[in-house]
Amino acid sequence: LKLEQCIFCGFCERFACPHFAKASPQTIILPVLLKNPNYELRARCEVLRINLDSTGKKATGVTYVDDAGQEFEQPAEMVFITAFPLNNVRTLLLSGIGKPYDPRTGEGVVGRNYSYQTTGGPTVFMDEGININPFMSSGAPGTMIDDFGGDNFDHSNLGFIGGQYVGSIMTGGRPIEFHPTPPGTPAWGLEWKKAVARHYNHTILIQQHGTSQPSRLNYLDLDPTYKDAWGQPLLRMTFDFPENDIRMSQYIADKVVEIGRAMGGKIVVRGGTKRPYVTTVYQSTHNAGGAVMGDDPKTSVVNRYQQCWDVPNVFSLGASSFPQNITYNYTVTIGALTLWALDAIKSQYLKAPGPMVHT
Repeated sequence: LKLEQCIFCGFCERFACPHFAKASPQTIILPVLLKNPNYELRARCEVLRINLDSTGKKATGVTYVDDAGQEFEQPAEMVFITAFPLNNVRTLLLSGIGKPYDPRTGEGVVGRNYSYQTTGGPTVFMDEGININPFMSSGAPGTMIDDFGGDNFDHSNLGFIGGQYVGSIMTGGRPIEFHPTPPGTPAWGLEWKKAVARHYNHTILIQQHGTSQPSRLNYLDLDPTYKDAWGQPLLRMTFDFPENDIRMSQYIADKVVEIGRAMGGKIVVRGGTKRPYVTTVYQSTHNAGGAVMGDDPKTSVVNRYQQCWDVPNVFSLGASSFPQNITYNYTVTIGALTLWALDAIKSQYLKAPGPMVHT
């Protein structure tokens, strides 16, 4: 497959590229897979649960429903859960694979170590002579610095661990979504319109993306009240930013405000992470944890090969395996971990099905 060149259309954010200049699994991987006679894609279907044998130690397949609501059972010798961290955890819980995490006792593993991504960043309003041209941006242009990422700076007496990368990425100033105005601007009316016209082409967004440390009180479980269309419990998320991450984000926010002023910003609006966590404003989709990997079945769901400790022919792959978010977006890391697991499956598991790590 050949990707086209970017034409800087300004619509390069969280959706597919109409010019075929941006890679995604839907555009690059699936077309290749569909040419393989051994691969079948069943669209508009939802797996309800993984089925286990009488011992509860071996998966026999999955039960799923199609778009007409008809239920099917698909036998399988191996089952791979690749449904994003949240649905990975929900599938495990609905299937009875692994002990659910209990925050009161600290025991259990499925749903444990849920983490997110601590974000923020100021809005920098520039002079009218500085043109940003957000209407012709793309996903690639941008500048990142790692001075405040991870352990790259002195944490002495700061009262927190971790850090954030700092960057300015303009993926497109869409006319409805992007209308920055400085503090004091009316929320509507003529003065608001004037402010949008004044600042649209002269405003820079600086982003902070960073560490999300696990907490005993942050976890995933099955909701005791709400159910889906099939009568199964929805996933419940219990989460708020730990004090460590608030301190980290606020400290770096001060540093990024200094950067904005050094760039020539006339007005710099600070943007560090605050409590409580809300889902009404988009922050990040880099969710992690809930079915983490490790060396001990008492504290992890999968081993280093993403193989479930309790049901060895089930593999859970994705960011659900990570015990915390350590600053950076981990798409490439997930891909590398998947290739690592598949190599072990081909070279070890298929020759001798069973646990690949023994404790």
